[in-house]
Amino acid sequence: MPVGEAIALAVGLTGIGLAVLWVGSGILAALVALATFLSYAFVYTPLKRITSLSTIVGAIPGALPPLIGWAAARGTLLEPAPWALFFIGFVWQLPHILAVGWMYRDDYARAGLPLLAVVDTTGAVSGRQAVLWAAALIPISFLPSTPLVHLTGLLYFTGAVVLGGVQFWMAVQFARQRTPARARQLFYTTLLYLPLLWFLMVANRQ
Repeated sequence: MPVGEAIALAVGLTGIGLAVLWVGSGILAALVALATFLSYAFVYTPLKRITSLSTIVGAIPGALPPLIGWAAARGTLLEPAPWALFFIGFVWQLPHILAVGWMYRDDYARAGLPLLAVVDTTGAVSGRQAVLWAAALIPISFLPSTPLVHLTGLLYFTGAVVLGGVQFWMAVQFARQRTPARARQLFYTTLLYLPLLWFLMVANRQ
C-alpha cells in the first residue's frame, strides 16, 4: 500500500471512530481516543527511530483504552478506578515489549530501530529491566483491591498475587538466561497474564 493511501485510510478510519465515540459515548471518550491516536502516531512512532526510551512513551497510548471505556461508561475520569487500570496496563507492557525486543532484536536492528535489545547487545540491561518492571507490576496490580479504589475483592487479590509471582519468576529466568527461548516464555506469560487478570477483575467485581 502506498504511504499516501495508508495515511488517508488511517486518518479516515480514525475520524469515523472518533465520530462514533462522540455520538454514542460522549465527548470525553472521544477526546481520550484522540489523545491515544495523537500520542501514538506523532510522539511514540517518531521516537522509535531515535531512542530506546520510546517503548516507555509508547506504553502511554497503549494503556489508554481502559480510560476510553471508563469515560464512555461513566462520563468521568475523576475517579481512582480507571487510573488503577491505566497503571496496570502501562507497567504490563514493559516486560512484554522487552521480551519481544529480545526475540526479534535482529529484525529491529535491520530496520534501524534502537530498541533496548539492539543497544544492549548482551541483554543484561533488558533482563534487569524486565525483572524490575515485573516486580513493580505486582503491587500495582493490587490497586483495584485497595479501599481507595474498591473495585475487586479477595479472589482478585489472590489471583493477582499468583499471576504476578509467575510473571516475575519468568522475568527472573529471562534475566539469568537471555536466550530467545527464555524471552519467548516471558512473552507468552505476559500474553496470558493480562486477560486472566481482567477476567478475575470482572469475576470478583465489588
